[in-house]
Amino acid sequence: MIERFITPEGRDIAFEHLRGQGPTVMFCGGYRSDMEGNKALALREWAQARGLGFMRFDYSGHGISGGEFTDGCIGDWAADARAVLARIDGPVVLVGSSMGGWISLLLARAFPERLAGLVTIAAAPDFTEDLVWASLNDAQKQEMQTHGRILQPSEYGAPYPYTLKLVEDGRSNLVLRTPLHLPFPVRLLQGTADVDVPPQVAYRLLDHVTGEDIRLTLVKGADHRFSTPACLRIIETAVAEVAAL
Repeated sequence: MIERFITPEGRDIAFEHLRGQGPTVMFCGGYRSDMEGNKALALREWAQARGLGFMRFDYSGHGISGGEFTDGCIGDWAADARAVLARIDGPVVLVGSSMGGWISLLLARAFPERLAGLVTIAAAPDFTEDLVWASLNDAQKQEMQTHGRILQPSEYGAPYPYTLKLVEDGRSNLVLRTPLHLPFPVRLLQGTADVDVPPQVAYRLLDHVTGEDIRLTLVKGADHRFSTPACLRIIETAVAEVAAL
């Protein structure tokens, strides 16, 4: 059942919380995605079949949560995720897809004691700086600074808006510039055919983080969606590993 709550910042968040035994699997989606995506629904079914708790939600401005998408930024969406995490009792396995990987790393940095494990899927840490801002030419940067946003083509439909607020706030939430220790099992999943978040990002993340049980799995030919039946099984296997099932 989809429920709603208001965050401490006053944002209206839609979520579904299935209670179960063992660690709760919490799914953090990507930029402009929602909790009705293939990965979230497949994990929901997988967790439910094993009696595990499961949490999925929409950031503000995403899916059926309140707010305008272009009003949001990494700090806002991380705060939304923190408020969702606070609703879960006991240990949590975070599963972060694309931007959700960045959000998950922010949660892991802030609340390592809450986590039983972490799985990232085509994680995009610091993407506002390293993939968006770094890819703009001088004219595009000037357009963003003048108008507050730009539109970039997307293979997923309508052009993606990127706002100056998103980029500037992203600089306050970077995770690859300072030490990041992950004291729990971590599985980083990455497709070799991902053109949105290239494998080099996964290599950089692997090199940057520290911890005793961190592994990177490359899947030849998988794209950024990472949603084929084979990829979904890989995600489920990774969650089972970090949750020690």
